[in-house]
Amino acid sequence: MNKRPLVWFAVFWMIGSTIGAEFNSMGIVMAAGGMALVLVALVLLKQATPRLAAVCLLGCALAAGERLWADARNVTALAGLDVPDASYEVEVSGTIVSAVEVDGDRAAFRVTADTVCVQGKQPLKLRERLLVQVRLAEQPHQEIAAAWHRGDKVRFAGELSLPAGASNSGGFDYRRYLSSQHIHWLVKVTGIGAVHAAPGPGWTAAAVLGRVDAARDWLGARFDSLYPADQSGYMKGLVLGIREDLDPDQFQQFSRLGLTHILAISGLHVAVFIYALGAVLRLFRMTRERMLITLMLAVPLYVLLSGSSPSVVRAGLMTMLGLLAARMDKLKDGLHLLAAAAVGMLMWNPYFIQDVSFQLSFAVTAGLILFVPSVRHAMPHWPKGKALLDLLVVTIVAQAVSFPLTIYYFNQFHLLSIPANLILVPFISFIIMPIGAVALFLGLLWPLGGQLLAAVSVYANDWTFLLVEKLGAVDIVHSIWATPPLWWIAAWYFILAVICRLLPATPSAVHKEDTDETIPLQEAAAGQDTAPIWELQEEQQRPIWQSRFAFITAAGLAGIALLLYAYFPDVLNRTADVDVLDVGQGDSIYIRTPQGKRILVDGGGTLSFRKPGEEWKERSDPFEVGGKVVVPLLMKRGVHAIDLLVISHLDSDHIRGLKAVLDAIPVRSILWNGSIKRAEDAEGLLSEAVRKGIPLYRAELGQQWKMDKETAITVLWPPPASNKTIPIVEEQNDDSVVLHMQIYESTFLLSGDISSEAESAILSRLDQADAEGTSSQSLKQQQQLDKSIDVLKVGHHGSRFSTSEEWLSFWRPLQAAISVGATNTYGHPHPDVLNRLKAAAVDAFRTDQDGEIRYKVNRTGIYEQIIKQK
Repeated sequence: MNKRPLVWFAVFWMIGSTIGAEFNSMGIVMAAGGMALVLVALVLLKQATPRLAAVCLLGCALAAGERLWADARNVTALAGLDVPDASYEVEVSGTIVSAVEVDGDRAAFRVTADTVCVQGKQPLKLRERLLVQVRLAEQPHQEIAAAWHRGDKVRFAGELSLPAGASNSGGFDYRRYLSSQHIHWLVKVTGIGAVHAAPGPGWTAAAVLGRVDAARDWLGARFDSLYPADQSGYMKGLVLGIREDLDPDQFQQFSRLGLTHILAISGLHVAVFIYALGAVLRLFRMTRERMLITLMLAVPLYVLLSGSSPSVVRAGLMTMLGLLAARMDKLKDGLHLLAAAAVGMLMWNPYFIQDVSFQLSFAVTAGLILFVPSVRHAMPHWPKGKALLDLLVVTIVAQAVSFPLTIYYFNQFHLLSIPANLILVPFISFIIMPIGAVALFLGLLWPLGGQLLAAVSVYANDWTFLLVEKLGAVDIVHSIWATPPLWWIAAWYFILAVICRLLPATPSAVHKEDTDETIPLQEAAAGQDTAPIWELQEEQQRPIWQSRFAFITAAGLAGIALLLYAYFPDVLNRTADVDVLDVGQGDSIYIRTPQGKRILVDGGGTLSFRKPGEEWKERSDPFEVGGKVVVPLLMKRGVHAIDLLVISHLDSDHIRGLKAVLDAIPVRSILWNGSIKRAEDAEGLLSEAVRKGIPLYRAELGQQWKMDKETAITVLWPPPASNKTIPIVEEQNDDSVVLHMQIYESTFLLSGDISSEAESAILSRLDQADAEGTSSQSLKQQQQLDKSIDVLKVGHHGSRFSTSEEWLSFWRPLQAAISVGATNTYGHPHPDVLNRLKAAAVDAFRTDQDGEIRYKVNRTGIYEQIIKQK
């Protein structure tokens, strides 16, 4: 620690910032005490001086205090209105402080309000940052909205509401995300007629940034003229950091292989920019001192022009600090620059500590600086292949460092990510990106020359996309990981550091170091004093290579144990989960049995009401509940494969999200109602299942599925088919698959979208079986269907024509779960249904009010968890 005090100060500053962000007051006190004990131990082990330990502890406390102070100030000025699910009519005047994004029938921007009038009351003079979404009624209105700029003065009227919180366990918390950007309210405006914009003062910060936005848009438009439609968005992201026009499917393919960092402007892009600009300046015979100053002044312009994301801000700060140190002839190692950049960014905005881009950028950069030399020295000296070995080491180290954060946030890892990065990162970074940048600026002076140069990269991009698609399609090496705990991430980095610290250098590397550099005796002695205590003890008993091998082996085994724990986190968990997911107006139920079998009943579905001629309203990345909600939730829960997918029926609000599930997660078998519906999504889903070779089973009354020894599923509906043909059924509700599920001694009834008529038919079948004494009666006795059930999944989202008194009287449920959308226009759940549940003394939970409804089941019984934020 004593050799790099700034680095350790930065480490404890980041720890303090994390403590302030994640813990309450008691947790902060306990965490601070733990940090103090760690520093005391380091002092006693002579790894840190008392002064350095005190400074680090002070930095940790200051960072935590800064975060608490920031949280205390990060509150809404509209006190008394922050009531969940409430909305208010408001009139607002203020200044646009972000670029205006026009996507389909919506324009979105951020406003710093100076006057807010709530529901016709006296206007309030205040400063409040708002997110504004304007619904566009006609296609020409897109051009009008696109003419609004950052820095414009704006007045508008709309509906004020709180952003949505996380309504599923582990789901995206939009409210928290906006709060980290000091936004606490969302305003929805209907029509551009409710918005009045005019140019604001010309030299405010917002107006200056508005000119930067205009320059970015203008440069982006040049890419539209140089590249075909399927490549222009990709090149904008690669060169300018404009990712709004990147095709979502294309981005998903890059994400699957862990290649999205290529599309994020980062240190590599800044390095290429500095190298290219430096080469140009050298052509003008500029002195070294002037060139360093010129480059230092050029970096902020590039940071602004490329979007100012945390990764490019980090790279820009490091570059400026490095250039400044070089100008003063005091250039230190890159770790000091990284530490200074980290502390500077967190001092400016402590909320950066929770930004994924910030975390990945600093972690990977620090890992490359710390671990690459050790790993490289442990590899053989190969003069002819030095560049290839260097690239291989950088790729492997970057993957190892980013791995825990990747599975924590994205829950997937593709083994072919390593060769994909090895091949594509240098190819794209050193060939495609420079060609695109040169083609852009050459096209400004000589359009034909720019087009000819761009044409070279067009063919290269086609091969890049093809390679990414083919590699990503190899599902056998694509793995899904549950979100690991934070202690696991810390343990992974500790083991990685131990292994890299103890790696022995190859004889050729040692010989090269001995001949290239001489270490003073004082430094050698200092190095012996600071060696780890375990190495000193081992050296007295055995050769150093043996002690290194023993520790590396132990660390490697610990790393394997960590991987197994992360991939199978619930292998010993015998508590079952039944989760009614909040997917809006639709159904999706995830079940994990006590033995770890995975069942998914329906996948929700986002309904579209587009009319012919309204294609312009389609957004570039429309919300789709399967890809945005269901798949991420399943991945976060470590669902490697779905053992049984139940398609209750083929209505869109139950199946449209399943396409994304089939694309992302292996499905081993499908149980469906045995019919076909003439609809694009229904036919497409069944065709995709057949194409993938997934066995399809028709559900029939009396079928039993024994998932494991504690879990049994009985099909109560639909009735057996009269022939072997698959019927076409347009009205699917009363053909829904109805399941009776028993886990340990707890029972669930999943009733799809059946109406009271189907309910009566099911009960008649059960009564008939009882009277005739058929095999169905034996089945009924085995499953104890005449006993009360614990949980009823209310049919058809609480429709008035379902969940009859007869149905409730027969099953006598203790609880009811209603899957329903908060903004549905059907009136679900109907008051009559709620009254019938209340009269039957059934406790009812609703996804629109309670969020995801989670049931934990073990041998002692069942208990529920309500997720939604209030």
